[in-house]
Amino acid sequence: MTMPIRIFSLCLVALWLLASHDDASAQKRKRRPASRPASGTPATTSPVSKEPRMNTATAPRDAAAGVNRFAVTLHQRLSRQTDGNLFFSPYSISSALAMTALGARGATLAEMQVALQFPDGIPHAAFAAQDRLINTPNAPYTLAVANALWGQRGLGFEPDFLSATRQHYGAGLEEVDFRGNPEGTRSRINDWVSTKTNRRIPDLLPPGFITPMTRLVLTNAIYFKGNWAEAFDRDATNERDQFRLARGGTVTVAMMNRTGRYAHFDGGTFQALTLPYRGNELSMVILLPNATDGLPALEKGLTAAQLQEVVEKAIAREVQVSVPRFKLTLRLEHLTDDMKALGMTLAFTEGADFSAMTRQAKLFIDAIAHKAFVEVNEEGTEAAAATGVGMRITSIGAEPPRPVVFRADHPFLFVIRDNRSGATLFMGRVMNPAVSE
Repeated sequence: MTMPIRIFSLCLVALWLLASHDDASAQKRKRRPASRPASGTPATTSPVSKEPRMNTATAPRDAAAGVNRFAVTLHQRLSRQTDGNLFFSPYSISSALAMTALGARGATLAEMQVALQFPDGIPHAAFAAQDRLINTPNAPYTLAVANALWGQRGLGFEPDFLSATRQHYGAGLEEVDFRGNPEGTRSRINDWVSTKTNRRIPDLLPPGFITPMTRLVLTNAIYFKGNWAEAFDRDATNERDQFRLARGGTVTVAMMNRTGRYAHFDGGTFQALTLPYRGNELSMVILLPNATDGLPALEKGLTAAQLQEVVEKAIAREVQVSVPRFKLTLRLEHLTDDMKALGMTLAFTEGADFSAMTRQAKLFIDAIAHKAFVEVNEEGTEAAAATGVGMRITSIGAEPPRPVVFRADHPFLFVIRDNRSGATLFMGRVMNPAVSE
């Protein structure tokens, strides 16, 4: 019996801003002028002003370009902090921070643009176009993104800010009582997160995360579940295979095996393989170093352009594929520090300028929470198999006389991407598939 692999990928970013002084005194203050960008940074005005008209056909690719640069930059920083597994959604983090940037001005906005890899301005309309792609109805997979604002009742958020977040991110404002019922509000937000991620992330915000000083929480959730375009035979899975660890030794894993026609790229010191999902609109790209301990060097030299190259220059050929089952649930514990290191510092201080959000309180970002879940397994139905479904190859080369061997039995990097725009929706690495957290 053949069974396709099913993948779940879930992620959410929550941001909340705290009033740096009590609301009563904030209302009495005169509105201070927008902070000036530091020397050498691009001049910025309120992002709620009208954006240039965009080409709807190319708009998603405009968002993807910055998201992909951000994905690689953040992954490189995260990979230096741990020698374990990694998994996160650069698209979710970018979307939530881009939505927050709609309320920023001056140097605060300029720093956010640079950190998110959009130095010339965040293309909010392009994010909207990509969200429309993600939320395509009747797709042969489940992929959805949702945004929401949770604001203190009666605070008085700027109409332009609310209109822009609704227009570009589909985020309506939910009025809540942080001041009088912080724990009840935390539970309400966690329930929303749980629903939007199909119950895979039920506890994003732990007790005590929301306080009476919280004034605004911005949430983004993205959920993906898809079947491979070509099924793996469950009977071909080796339940007692060995996965070689970077520091020596092995662990026992279930290794899925299949020989088929795939897009393959030979990078000299690494291989890349594209595994399409049913419908061919989304795919997983695995980058496998030749050396067992070669992943750190591959990660260090990786660029967004290189990620694009391994897809565009891949050759369709017969490949003997071996990939382990794995499941990861990971929380980014220090994302606030990571964003500061990428140049976004003012937003987390009392010098932040989020005056485009509200004039009634001086706000700054207190923390960012991000949690992601991915599972690669063999559950599903045989009907998901679709041999030879539209593999898009832009480079033609001589096919080797026998199948190429792609055996992921040692640490590898992977991305889940939208083939239509090229956007990296999820990114991670597997150092030890026997460890799930």
